[in-house]
Amino acid sequence: MERHKFLKSIALCIGTISVGLKAFPLNLNNTNRNLNKITDSGTLKPLVIKNDEGKQQIVLGDHQTVKLSGQDTNNQFTLIEQFNSPGMEIPLHVHSDEDEIFHVLEGELEIQIGSEIKNLKAGDLCFCPRGIPHSWKVIGESKAKVLLSIFPSGLELLFAELAQLPSGEPDFSKVAEICKKYNIKFV
Repeated sequence: MERHKFLKSIALCIGTISVGLKAFPLNLNNTNRNLNKITDSGTLKPLVIKNDEGKQQIVLGDHQTVKLSGQDTNNQFTLIEQFNSPGMEIPLHVHSDEDEIFHVLEGELEIQIGSEIKNLKAGDLCFCPRGIPHSWKVIGESKAKVLLSIFPSGLELLFAELAQLPSGEPDFSKVAEICKKYNIKFV
C-alpha cells in the first residue's frame, strides 16, 4: 500500500475509534477503588522499563514484577511480568471488572478458562475475559516467564495488598476478604 493511502486509512481508523469512545465512554467508576477516569492521552509520559526494573513482589507465591501500573497508564491497563517455578499455581477464580491476557515468554503454563484446559508454550497467549472463572499453573521442567496484561488497571493494588500478608501458608479467609474488595472471588 502506498504511504499516503496507508496514512489516510490510519487517520480514518483513529477518527472512527475516537467517535466510538465519545459515544460509548469507558466506565471505570468502581466504589471499591480510588481510580481516576481516563483522561487525554497527551498527559501520558513515555517510559522505558529495562529488563531488571519494576516493582518486585511475591503474591501468594507468584513472583511478580510490576512493569506498568495504572499510575503509569492513566488507569488504562497494568502490565506484570511473572516468573515462577513448575508447580506454582493460582486456583480457580473470577474477576468481575478486569480482562486479562497471559502471554507466555518462556516455559509452559496450563490455563483453565471455564471448563476448558489448555497448555501454553513460549509464544502462546490466552485472553481471559471478565466474568469467566480461570486458573493457571506452571507445568513442565523449567520456570515460566509470563507477561500478564490487565484491562483496566487496578489489580496491582490488590496484588500489593496481598503481598503484605505474612509469608508461608496463606490465611485463605483473609485472602478472600481482600479479594472481595476488588470484586474477585475464588470458585
